[in-house]
Amino acid sequence: MTEAGWALVVPLKRLERAKTRLAVGGARRAQLALAMGSDTVAAALAVGAVGGLLVVTDDPVVEARARGLGAAVLASGGALNEALTEGALQAGLRWPGLRVAALAADLPALRPGELAAALADAEAAGRSCVGDSARFGTTLLAAARGGDLDPAFGEASFARHVAGGATPLTGGWPGLRLDVDTADDLAAAVRLGVGPHTAEALT
Repeated sequence: MTEAGWALVVPLKRLERAKTRLAVGGARRAQLALAMGSDTVAAALAVGAVGGLLVVTDDPVVEARARGLGAAVLASGGALNEALTEGALQAGLRWPGLRVAALAADLPALRPGELAAALADAEAAGRSCVGDSARFGTTLLAAARGGDLDPAFGEASFARHVAGGATPLTGGWPGLRLDVDTADDLAAAVRLGVGPHTAEALT
């Protein structure tokens, strides 16, 4: 795609509740969660096909960082799927005519080229999804309109999205598939190459 065709919705929890499976202390864990979210948003905003990005959060620190990176923000403290549904509808209103996709916020090794390729495939597929490296979770859920997104994130979300009619996208895209929940995930992301915010947080 050579021109903007997508509005992305990226959910970010309050930092004190984020990434609880990482084996690090609370303050450092919050710092890493913010850094990973920042690298994800920055990579997504570097994609030419992305015409708008809406971060959904109820954390003022996350809100300030997102705005500083050039994203719009929707304040929402609801559960994940409800927040994504609200965010997708709002994204459709903010950027009418753009397709809508939900993108996981914990992709510190995401490359813009990977996301661009996945979105190009998604355009041809209709409602579609990208599974994480274990094909257990979902890192990208795309639809023609916000009201069609129908998110079902949580345990075994990839299987639920596929069962609900989303076409699984099969590209390699290692950074797009590597969502970080555990210390092992983080080590794998470092080996793949993390973005500058996460690299700084790890020093």
